[in-house]
Amino acid sequence: MPTWAWIVIIVVAAVIVVAAIAAWMQQRRRSTQLKDRFGSEYDRTVSERDDRRAAEQELAERERKRERLDIVPLSSEAQAKYSASWQKVQTQFVDDPSNAVNEADRLVTDVMRDRGYPIDNFDQRADDISVDHPDVVENYRAAHAVYVKASDGNGGASTEDLRQGFVHYRALFNELLETGDRAPEEARR
Repeated sequence: MPTWAWIVIIVVAAVIVVAAIAAWMQQRRRSTQLKDRFGSEYDRTVSERDDRRAAEQELAERERKRERLDIVPLSSEAQAKYSASWQKVQTQFVDDPSNAVNEADRLVTDVMRDRGYPIDNFDQRADDISVDHPDVVENYRAAHAVYVKASDGNGGASTEDLRQGFVHYRALFNELLETGDRAPEEARR
């Protein structure tokens, strides 16, 4: 084989190796960005999908979908109205915890609607929230599970379940209101 053919083979092989390394580095960088952006939601999605690449594609699609949404901040009047409503619901918890959790779910959904999030389906709401509020989306899922358990009519949610669900709803509610008030650290667990 002539020398020039060996040179071509070596150059092509080098280009392939460099391209493979660049692709690998780009994938790692994207993985790191998604981990940083989504936090524990990244880990949950990877675990649920049992395939890192599929999970990362799903998270990237959530980001693209979120970019197409017109999410707006609430007016100061709306913030005040919702804060007052939340205070009423919170007071109601003492006498009727199950109904207070139902009202908390409704109130969170109303705030999401007013902000511009689609609210048709819980799983989609959680996915949409995960992009902007990854630190509390797991709280939202846990709170919704308590809401479903309490709504089934079998008395399946204990008072402690309802309390924890309410605390989880409050964490998301405060994030959605964007007033600077943040839920206590215990609510983020």
